[in-house]
Amino acid sequence: MIAGLYLAVYLACGVVMMRCLLPRHSPLTRIWLGLSAGLLMMMWLPALCAFGLGFTAKAHGVALVPLALITAGCFFLRDRRAAAPWDEREEQLLRQCLLVVLPLTVLSGYLQYTHMVRVDEWGNWCVGQSTYGDLPMHMSFITGLKNAAFPPDYPFYPGQQLSYPFLMDSLSTTFYLLGCSQQVALILPGTLMMALCYLGVMILAREMTLGKKTVVLATLLFFLNGGLGFLYDFDQAAGHEPNGKLTVVARIEHILNGYYKTPTNQPDPNNLRWSNVIADLMIPQRTLLGGWCMVIPCFYLLYTCFDPAKRQRLGGGRAIALLGVWGGALPLIHTHSFVALALCSAGMMVYDLIHDEDRWPQFRRYLCYGLLAAVLAVPQLVLFTFAQVFQGEGSNSFIRLWFNWVNNPYGDGELRDFYLWFYVKNIGLPVIALILAVIEKDKHTRRIFSGAAVIIVVAELIRFQPNAYDNNKLLYLAWLLCCMIVADWCAKMWRRLEGLRARPVIAAAAAVVVFLSAGLTLWRECLSDYQAFNASAVEAAEYAQNNTDEDSVFLSGTQHLNPISSIAGRTTVCGPDLWLYYHGFNTNERKQDIEAFFTSPEENLDVLAKYDVDYIYVSSYERNDYALDEAALDELFTPVFENDEATIYKIPEG
Repeated sequence: MIAGLYLAVYLACGVVMMRCLLPRHSPLTRIWLGLSAGLLMMMWLPALCAFGLGFTAKAHGVALVPLALITAGCFFLRDRRAAAPWDEREEQLLRQCLLVVLPLTVLSGYLQYTHMVRVDEWGNWCVGQSTYGDLPMHMSFITGLKNAAFPPDYPFYPGQQLSYPFLMDSLSTTFYLLGCSQQVALILPGTLMMALCYLGVMILAREMTLGKKTVVLATLLFFLNGGLGFLYDFDQAAGHEPNGKLTVVARIEHILNGYYKTPTNQPDPNNLRWSNVIADLMIPQRTLLGGWCMVIPCFYLLYTCFDPAKRQRLGGGRAIALLGVWGGALPLIHTHSFVALALCSAGMMVYDLIHDEDRWPQFRRYLCYGLLAAVLAVPQLVLFTFAQVFQGEGSNSFIRLWFNWVNNPYGDGELRDFYLWFYVKNIGLPVIALILAVIEKDKHTRRIFSGAAVIIVVAELIRFQPNAYDNNKLLYLAWLLCCMIVADWCAKMWRRLEGLRARPVIAAAAAVVVFLSAGLTLWRECLSDYQAFNASAVEAAEYAQNNTDEDSVFLSGTQHLNPISSIAGRTTVCGPDLWLYYHGFNTNERKQDIEAFFTSPEENLDVLAKYDVDYIYVSSYERNDYALDEAALDELFTPVFENDEATIYKIPEG
């Protein structure tokens, strides 16, 4: 109840702010921007207060003061013009949203429910295929930030400041801190943000595309992305399997029951890497979801503030200032989204300086926006992001020249697929439509593509993290802009086919080719069900949560499914390389210390002092991964908890 009221206050303030600052924008746009702004402030204001008060209930109460001041400031600085009314244009968009946004939100809510820790009838905590790997990390951040001092450390690598963008996870911590279960703290903001992403792309498409139905098409092209991967799955669909089953049935079963066998995600052997954004990005990658929820409003403001046909009506100083503040707030939410916005802005600015007759006033507007964003973003980048970027060494370093993303797996220029074919098979027919559209001499198309092209070129030449795959976080935002271009081109081709009797057949065939891979992927994700923590592991975590101090340090193995860090929110000496390697850490020393202690506890008691350990956690993972001397542990330490899965030992004080 308290968490819901707290959320409602921020959302209401956000809507009021947009009514004050942007009255000439349409009603649905103001509501969408207001709800998004409310979440933006709900991420940032408690976190800012936490630097003095810790991430506590008190900090959240104090955060309501700057919220009230900001809302009041927007009222006194309001645009006094009459608000844009509800009209037929809004009616049409509302109908389109009911056809697109509502079903996608229902699907997303279901996937959030099944993937964000579904408790089964036996008390096991279950997840989905796409969340099995990374969700425990986000759970560690969420539970570990509760009442934590700021800036926080990594909960599974103490002594190192948490430089990973954490504000999306701290938003869930807010719900958790204010009384929600971990499940609700994950599901509620995740579902709300996915709904805002769907609505935001619809509104962005209404401004960027030139038709009415193109709004729907652009949205579906982005969220139901797939490619030609289904050709690999059904290349023998007319034959029979040796066991007598129809190949098409057997292959569908393989997709629905296999682990990452969908047409959009088969790194080996088919080099299919253009994952569906709903199944494999927005659901499991919570930081990306937070970033997209915040960067789509920035794309909208960027386009309406600077587009020559719209800036007179929808731009103005308030909108530009809002864009600067919003963009400057992005780095600690999602750094890739901030980089994508900066690159897109640079591309559009260069295009405008070349083609806009009003170029110098336009340049001054860009300059004001850029300086404001930089003033807010630079402290985040210097104090958090750069600390992580420059700590890696060798192959573990972050920024490297790296051509063609994951089609060049070792960075040596040896491409797995021919360059253009890689994107055609991964993205599908829309990438061909994009090429054909850009060839046309259309100022509207080329202005949008000027922003997307800069993102694409940079992402194709520079690797920003040890995992080259993560460049897709830039490429997808470029593709979002490209979907607007493709939708307009498809509408143009559709009109030119008018009178052709085969036109409906062509449309149906194109829809199958474009959306089949996405449909199979989402179907598979709806069915996926994996146990992350069994009931006994949950019981051990709940004991730790209820009977140990919040700042306690546990010595455990480095498995990624660790209930002590993910569920109990306690600090562990070292987490898995599955996460830490890609965050730039060399964990060899800590892993060697942990192994040495578990193998010979009595001879390695100094390890406990070295890492200020309070408890030892021994579960089936530790028993399997180490030559564990459990008898020595029993002799040296007192078990304070024990069940069929785990034992917790307390280290004597002193």
